[in-house]
Formats: sequence, C-alpha cells, structure tokens
Amino acid sequence: MNIGEILTADCANGLGMRVSVFVSGCLNHCKGCFQPQTWEFDYGIPYDGAVEQKILDELAMPYYDGLTILGGEPFEIQNQETVAALIGRVKKELPARNIWMYTGYTYDRDLVPGGCRYTKFTDSILDQIDILVDGRFMEEKKNLCLKFRGSENQRIIDMRQTRAAGKAVLSPLNN
Repeated sequence: MNIGEILTADCANGLGMRVSVFVSGCLNHCKGCFQPQTWEFDYGIPYDGAVEQKILDELAMPYYDGLTILGGEPFEIQNQETVAALIGRVKKELPARNIWMYTGYTYDRDLVPGGCRYTKFTDSILDQIDILVDGRFMEEKKNLCLKFRGSENQRIIDMRQTRAAGKAVLSPLNN
C-alpha cells in the first residue's frame, strides 16, 4: 500500500483534532473527486513500518482526538490488510483515540459477506472503527453545507451502534 498524504492537526475530516491518512488506490473514480491523484495505487510513498510509527507517534500527542483514514479508498481489496493492521495498533496502543474512515463503497451492500469489497480483513476494520462515512461522492448531489461529507447520498454511520444492532445506524452528525 502507498500513502498519498498524512495531514496533522486536521479538523476537516472528523470531529476534533485528527491525524488524517490518505491511502492510495481507488477504483471508484468519482466525477469531481477532490483527490483524483490518489486513484493510482502507486501514488505517494510506500507504507512501511517507519511510516506507521510516524503516524502513531504523531497520534500519541495529547491534543489529538483521533485518526481518520481516507483516500483513495481504504476498502480496496489490496489496502485492507495494511489498514486493518494500522487500526489494530492504534486501538492497542492509543485506545482513547477514535477512528473515522471514509469509503466510496456502501456499508450494507459492498462491505458485508458477499459484497464486492468484503475480505477476511473487512470485519476486523469495521469492528474497530467508530465512524464510517460511506457512499460514492456524487457531483450532482454535492452540498457544501454538509458536515464531514461532500454529497447528500453519503452517510455518517455510528459503527459501534451499527455492529450491535446488525444494521446501519446513522450518527446524529447526519443532521
């Protein structure tokens, strides 16, 4: 996996102060995407142990609320194993930090058993994140007034409640 960018002290991609990691590679190619350079899987720098440690060291600073993983596409099949490992380390070493993830795929269609992006790592990722913003960016539904999403079809899903209920539970942040 490659990383296109790591943003520190980011407050645009989730609640509070965040470290945001833009993974590379996306097959969705949404019209109007704000990061089309991240569509290429080889964009940016290779993700390795040193990059992972840099992310965790930064995230350990006391002013951070959490980590956001976006892209590109974290749920592309070739990205999931590395994303799952990063999330696992964050939950183990920095359990007070929350984790947001953005995906162009739909939770209850694409990320469930039989879905087009379901792998042996998907449940591990979904079980450990706090918020999932799902759905393709749709330029015709673009709305600059929305918090934490770009188009009206996208949902902010509370993953703790969703996993407990067995169905998508929207966060109050959707309002």
